[in-house]
Amino acid sequence: MEIAPELIDRIVAHARRDFPNECCGMIAVQDGVAVSVHEAENLAASPLRFEVDGLEVHKTIEAIEDAGGELGAIYHSHTRSEPYPSQTDVNFAAGWPGVEWLIVGLRRNSDEVVVRSYRIDDGRVSEVEVVRA
Repeated sequence: MEIAPELIDRIVAHARRDFPNECCGMIAVQDGVAVSVHEAENLAASPLRFEVDGLEVHKTIEAIEDAGGELGAIYHSHTRSEPYPSQTDVNFAAGWPGVEWLIVGLRRNSDEVVVRSYRIDDGRVSEVEVVRA
């Protein structure tokens, strides 16, 4: 997935705003290029995990598809660990095959932010490049 720096900035700003809790949201793509970011509410309000409302997710995906896109990635932040999928992330990803998992590493809300993306298929995690375009 290619993603414009402005969209990465929006995701990082969301992570900072929700800190110390994890943030979460979705990224719409068209032809492999990110076109929009859709913030979601972390119902868990937790620094250790995120939880989203299924109806909110459904409505967001419908809006993405109505605009001619598709769900390309789910994003969230890690506020206490490295930006690498946890076992909880891996388990959650089982329901979303083919979707990238973009994770923002934002420890202690420092200025140092690390953004990484992964594919998680059949429990196997593989990092994919975040192409800033």
